[in-house]
Amino acid sequence: MTDIRDVNLNRLAVFVAVVEAGSLTAAAERLGIAKTMASAHMQRLEREVGASLITRTTRQLSVTDAGRAFYDASCRILQMTEEALAAVSDEATPARGALRVSAPVDYGAQIVAPALVDLRAVYPELDIELICADHYVDLIGEGIDLAVRLGNLPDSNYRTVKLGSYVRWLVASPAFVARHGMPRSLNALTSLPHIAMTVLRHPSTLELTRDAGRLAAGRVTRGKVVRRVRCVNALSVNTATSARAAVLAGGGFAALTDFSTRADLVSGALVRLLPEWSGVPLNVQAVFAPTNYPSGKVRAVIEALKARIATRAV
Repeated sequence: MTDIRDVNLNRLAVFVAVVEAGSLTAAAERLGIAKTMASAHMQRLEREVGASLITRTTRQLSVTDAGRAFYDASCRILQMTEEALAAVSDEATPARGALRVSAPVDYGAQIVAPALVDLRAVYPELDIELICADHYVDLIGEGIDLAVRLGNLPDSNYRTVKLGSYVRWLVASPAFVARHGMPRSLNALTSLPHIAMTVLRHPSTLELTRDAGRLAAGRVTRGKVVRRVRCVNALSVNTATSARAAVLAGGGFAALTDFSTRADLVSGALVRLLPEWSGVPLNVQAVFAPTNYPSGKVRAVIEALKARIATRAV
């Protein structure tokens, strides 16, 4: 059996980077070391553990069965080491240095960007790059330290921290209501033109909730009645900004977040439909790699976003 004293933590970090980056070259670039050094670390590590962890060809690198098991264990070891170092650090890892953050386009512009501006005023040594995109972002492949994501997330090995949640309101323009009438029940929604969001798992289905009260029909969860309504899509879009624009133009109704519609409701540009009903709350979560124990800069961003969401400041 390999003696733990023979294994160097730096080599574990190199191995984890190689697996996640997919090549020695990419891993070396991420770690800021020469490719030859990364290769030497891997060769020494395989001698130390007495097993082949990766196989290399001229075109690709693959992880062996032993390597996959060793990768999972290495991630846990590095994470626990980082947690231990953070726990005893006198400076508590101050927020400084480069940090790449991704967020959906609309949410990034309305919530994340202002929060980061406020954060940098407190931590001027923090250098943050915000990447706004509505497609699924590969944290490892695109070098993202922290991603802000909305809605329920698929199972993954990434770590998540809930930042908050938003409600979604059924909204339409006054002109739309004048043409189609104000709906009086959920059934009435099924015949009205709907603006669908293609980034949602079920764009044509609304999951709505209200206080249970005397309402008997529907699934009851924690004192709330939850119902699903199948809609007729008049237009499908891939961003919340496009959905809001279509609703403002009278093209249909939609379930939009409270933070994106509050000003329009105050001005009268939009009106709420069936205000006793709202969309099931939309969770906002920070996602980061499992080997990244939240550093000071990541924790600072998380706390800034939590504060921003809690106050609904936009």
